[in-house]
Amino acid sequence: MKPLIQLKNVWKTYKMGETHVNALQGIDITVREGEFVAIQGPSGSGKSTAMNLIGCLDVPSQGQILLDGHDISKLSESDLAQIRGQKIGFVFQKFNLIETLTALENVTLPMTFQGTASAQRIKRAETLLKQFGLGDRMDHRPNQLSGGQQQRVAIARSLAVDPPVILADEPTGNLDSKTGKEVMATLRELNQKYGKTIVLVTHDDILAHSADRIEFLKDGKIVQSKKVK
Repeated sequence: MKPLIQLKNVWKTYKMGETHVNALQGIDITVREGEFVAIQGPSGSGKSTAMNLIGCLDVPSQGQILLDGHDISKLSESDLAQIRGQKIGFVFQKFNLIETLTALENVTLPMTFQGTASAQRIKRAETLLKQFGLGDRMDHRPNQLSGGQQQRVAIARSLAVDPPVILADEPTGNLDSKTGKEVMATLRELNQKYGKTIVLVTHDDILAHSADRIEFLKDGKIVQSKKVK
Protein backbone atom coordinates (compact mmCIF):
# COMPACT_ATOMS: atom_id res chain seq x y z
CA MET A 1 0.00 0.00 0.00
CA LYS A 2 1.39 3.38 -0.98
CA PRO A 3 1.66 6.23 1.55
CA LEU A 4 -1.39 8.51 1.22
CA ILE A 5 -0.78 10.90 4.13
CA GLN A 6 2.68 11.69 5.51
CA LEU A 7 3.58 14.07 8.31
CA LYS A 8 7.34 14.58 8.46
CA ASN A 9 8.88 16.33 11.47
CA VAL A 10 5.75 18.47 11.80
CA TRP A 11 5.65 21.28 14.34
CA LYS A 12 2.77 23.63 15.08
CA THR A 13 3.58 26.62 17.26
CA TYR A 14 1.06 29.19 18.46
CA LYS A 15 2.02 32.62 19.76
CA MET A 16 0.05 33.62 22.85
CA GLY A 17 1.21 37.08 23.86
CA GLU A 18 4.91 36.80 24.55
CA THR A 19 4.68 33.02 24.93
CA HIS A 20 5.14 30.39 22.23
CA VAL A 21 3.17 27.17 22.69
CA ASN A 22 4.21 24.07 20.77
CA ALA A 23 0.98 22.18 20.09
CA LEU A 24 2.89 19.62 18.00
CA GLN A 25 6.59 18.87 18.39
CA GLY A 26 8.19 17.14 15.43
CA ILE A 27 5.66 14.39 14.83
CA ASP A 28 5.99 11.76 12.11
CA ILE A 29 2.93 9.85 10.92
CA THR A 30 2.42 7.83 7.75
CA VAL A 31 -1.04 6.61 6.73
CA ARG A 32 -1.09 4.19 3.83
CA GLU A 33 -3.83 3.82 1.26
CA GLY A 34 -6.70 1.72 2.65
CA GLU A 35 -5.53 1.90 6.28
CA PHE A 36 -7.73 2.66 9.29
CA VAL A 37 -5.58 4.67 11.71
CA ALA A 38 -6.57 6.20 15.04
CA ILE A 39 -4.82 9.21 16.54
CA GLN A 40 -5.49 8.91 20.25
CA GLY A 41 -4.63 11.17 23.15
CA PRO A 42 -6.05 13.07 26.11
CA SER A 43 -7.35 16.62 25.98
CA GLY A 44 -4.50 19.01 25.17
CA SER A 45 -2.34 16.34 23.54
CA GLY A 46 -2.43 17.96 20.09
CA LYS A 47 -5.09 15.71 18.49
CA SER A 48 -7.20 18.57 17.17
CA THR A 49 -4.13 20.32 15.79
CA ALA A 50 -3.03 17.14 14.03
CA MET A 51 -6.55 16.70 12.62
CA ASN A 52 -6.59 20.26 11.26
CA LEU A 53 -3.24 19.71 9.54
CA ILE A 54 -4.18 16.33 8.05
CA GLY A 55 -7.51 17.80 6.93
CA CYS A 56 -5.88 20.73 5.09
CA LEU A 57 -7.56 23.14 7.52
CA ASP A 58 -4.21 24.55 8.63
CA VAL A 59 -0.51 24.50 7.72
CA PRO A 60 2.44 23.52 9.93
CA SER A 61 4.95 25.94 11.44
CA GLN A 62 7.73 23.55 10.41
CA GLY A 63 7.96 20.23 8.59
CA GLN A 64 6.24 18.65 5.63
CA ILE A 65 2.77 17.25 5.03
CA LEU A 66 2.35 15.13 1.93
CA LEU A 67 -1.09 14.17 0.63
CA ASP A 68 -0.96 11.59 -2.13
CA GLY A 69 2.66 12.56 -2.74
CA HIS A 70 2.03 16.31 -2.99
CA ASP A 71 3.50 18.70 -0.42
CA ILE A 72 0.61 20.74 1.00
CA SER A 73 2.49 22.33 3.88
CA LYS A 74 2.97 25.74 2.23
CA LEU A 75 -0.15 26.05 0.10
CA SER A 76 -2.51 29.04 0.18
CA GLU A 77 -5.92 28.78 1.84
CA SER A 78 -7.67 28.67 -1.55
CA ASP A 79 -5.44 25.81 -2.74
CA LEU A 80 -5.96 23.96 0.54
CA ALA A 81 -9.72 24.40 0.22
CA GLN A 82 -9.65 22.92 -3.28
CA ILE A 83 -7.65 19.86 -2.16
CA ARG A 84 -9.82 19.49 0.94
CA GLY A 85 -12.96 19.50 -1.19
CA GLN A 86 -11.68 16.77 -3.48
CA LYS A 87 -9.58 14.49 -1.26
CA ILE A 88 -11.04 14.53 2.27
CA GLY A 89 -14.46 13.81 3.72
CA PHE A 90 -15.13 15.03 7.26
CA VAL A 91 -17.26 13.47 10.00
CA PHE A 92 -17.48 15.63 13.12
CA GLN A 93 -18.67 15.03 16.68
CA LYS A 94 -21.34 17.73 16.37
CA PHE A 95 -22.45 16.58 12.89
CA ASN A 96 -22.03 20.16 11.48
CA LEU A 97 -25.14 19.86 9.33
CA ILE A 98 -26.76 23.07 8.11
CA GLU A 99 -30.01 23.37 10.03
CA THR A 100 -31.93 25.17 7.27
CA LEU A 101 -31.17 22.48 4.67
CA THR A 102 -32.78 19.07 4.24
CA ALA A 103 -30.77 15.87 4.50
CA LEU A 104 -30.65 15.72 0.70
CA GLU A 105 -29.46 19.33 0.41
CA ASN A 106 -26.78 18.81 3.08
CA VAL A 107 -25.37 15.86 1.13
CA THR A 108 -25.43 17.69 -2.21
CA LEU A 109 -23.55 20.69 -0.78
CA PRO A 110 -19.95 19.43 -1.25
CA MET A 111 -20.78 18.56 -4.86
CA THR A 112 -22.15 22.08 -5.41
CA PHE A 113 -18.77 23.51 -4.38
CA GLN A 114 -17.07 21.18 -6.87
CA GLY A 115 -19.33 22.33 -9.72
CA THR A 116 -21.14 19.01 -10.19
CA ALA A 117 -24.29 19.25 -12.34
CA SER A 118 -27.56 19.49 -10.40
CA ALA A 119 -29.10 16.24 -11.64
CA GLN A 120 -25.89 14.35 -10.88
CA ARG A 121 -25.70 15.88 -7.38
CA ILE A 122 -29.24 14.84 -6.54
CA LYS A 123 -28.81 11.32 -7.89
CA ARG A 124 -25.58 10.79 -5.93
CA ALA A 125 -27.11 12.18 -2.71
CA GLU A 126 -30.22 10.01 -3.05
CA THR A 127 -28.07 6.92 -3.60
CA LEU A 128 -25.95 7.64 -0.51
CA LEU A 129 -28.89 8.40 1.76
CA LYS A 130 -30.63 5.20 0.68
CA GLN A 131 -27.40 3.29 1.31
CA PHE A 132 -27.46 4.52 4.92
CA GLY A 133 -31.11 3.71 5.46
CA LEU A 134 -32.34 7.28 5.11
CA GLY A 135 -34.39 6.98 1.95
CA ASP A 136 -37.50 8.13 3.80
CA ARG A 137 -35.72 11.01 5.55
CA MET A 138 -34.33 12.92 2.55
CA ASP A 139 -36.66 15.90 2.99
CA HIS A 140 -36.18 16.13 6.76
CA ARG A 141 -34.11 18.89 8.32
CA PRO A 142 -31.55 18.06 11.04
CA ASN A 143 -33.89 19.00 13.91
CA GLN A 144 -36.34 16.38 12.60
CA LEU A 145 -33.71 13.62 12.78
CA SER A 146 -32.26 11.62 15.67
CA GLY A 147 -28.59 11.97 16.56
CA GLY A 148 -27.77 8.71 14.81
CA GLN A 149 -29.65 9.76 11.70
CA GLN A 150 -27.85 13.11 11.66
CA GLN A 151 -24.48 11.38 11.89
CA ARG A 152 -25.44 9.06 9.02
CA VAL A 153 -26.36 12.11 6.94
CA ALA A 154 -22.94 13.55 7.86
CA ILE A 155 -21.22 10.33 6.75
CA ALA A 156 -23.19 10.38 3.49
CA ARG A 157 -22.11 14.00 2.99
CA SER A 158 -18.46 13.04 3.64
CA LEU A 159 -18.71 10.56 0.75
CA ALA A 160 -20.46 12.92 -1.67
CA VAL A 161 -17.43 13.58 -3.90
CA ASP A 162 -16.02 10.08 -3.31
CA PRO A 163 -12.84 11.26 -1.54
CA PRO A 164 -10.07 8.74 -0.80
CA VAL A 165 -9.78 9.86 2.87
CA ILE A 166 -12.43 10.08 5.59
CA LEU A 167 -11.35 12.08 8.64
CA ALA A 168 -13.55 11.30 11.67
CA ASP A 169 -13.22 13.58 14.70
CA GLU A 170 -14.78 11.97 17.82
CA PRO A 171 -17.63 10.75 15.56
CA THR A 172 -19.58 9.08 18.39
CA GLY A 173 -19.11 11.79 21.01
CA ASN A 174 -22.72 13.02 20.87
CA LEU A 175 -24.33 9.60 20.49
CA ASP A 176 -25.53 6.88 22.87
CA SER A 177 -23.40 3.73 23.02
CA LYS A 178 -25.64 1.62 20.74
CA THR A 179 -25.79 4.29 18.02
CA GLY A 180 -22.08 4.95 18.46
CA LYS A 181 -21.32 1.28 17.75
CA GLU A 182 -23.45 1.48 14.59
CA VAL A 183 -21.51 4.54 13.39
CA MET A 184 -18.18 2.82 14.03
CA ALA A 185 -19.43 -0.27 12.16
CA THR A 186 -20.28 2.01 9.23
CA LEU A 187 -16.77 3.50 9.24
CA ARG A 188 -15.26 0.03 9.39
CA GLU A 189 -17.42 -1.03 6.42
CA LEU A 190 -16.31 2.02 4.44
CA ASN A 191 -12.74 0.94 5.09
CA GLN A 192 -13.06 -2.79 4.45
CA LYS A 193 -15.73 -2.93 1.74
CA TYR A 194 -15.11 0.32 -0.12
CA GLY A 195 -11.39 0.80 0.48
CA LYS A 196 -11.63 4.23 2.11
CA THR A 197 -8.65 5.38 4.13
CA ILE A 198 -9.96 6.31 7.59
CA VAL A 199 -8.22 8.58 10.09
CA LEU A 200 -10.03 8.56 13.43
CA VAL A 201 -9.22 11.22 16.03
CA THR A 202 -10.33 10.25 19.54
CA HIS A 203 -9.56 10.23 23.25
CA ASP A 204 -11.56 7.01 23.67
CA ASP A 205 -9.55 3.81 24.07
CA ILE A 206 -12.37 1.52 22.91
CA LEU A 207 -12.98 3.61 19.82
CA ALA A 208 -9.28 3.74 18.99
CA HIS A 209 -9.10 -0.06 19.08
CA SER A 210 -11.53 -0.19 16.16
CA ALA A 211 -8.61 0.92 13.98
CA ASP A 212 -5.78 -1.14 12.48
CA ARG A 213 -3.16 1.03 14.15
CA ILE A 214 -3.10 3.60 16.95
CA GLU A 215 -0.75 6.59 17.09
CA PHE A 216 -0.66 7.85 20.69
CA LEU A 217 -0.18 11.59 21.16
CA LYS A 218 0.89 13.20 24.41
CA ASP A 219 2.08 16.78 24.91
CA GLY A 220 2.36 17.25 21.15
CA LYS A 221 4.55 14.19 20.57
CA ILE A 222 3.94 10.67 19.29
CA VAL A 223 4.80 8.53 22.31
CA GLN A 224 3.73 5.14 20.95
CA SER A 225 2.63 3.50 17.71
CA LYS A 226 0.63 0.34 18.22
CA LYS A 227 -0.69 -2.16 15.69
CA VAL A 228 -4.15 -3.39 16.71
CA LYS A 229 -4.91 -6.00 14.03
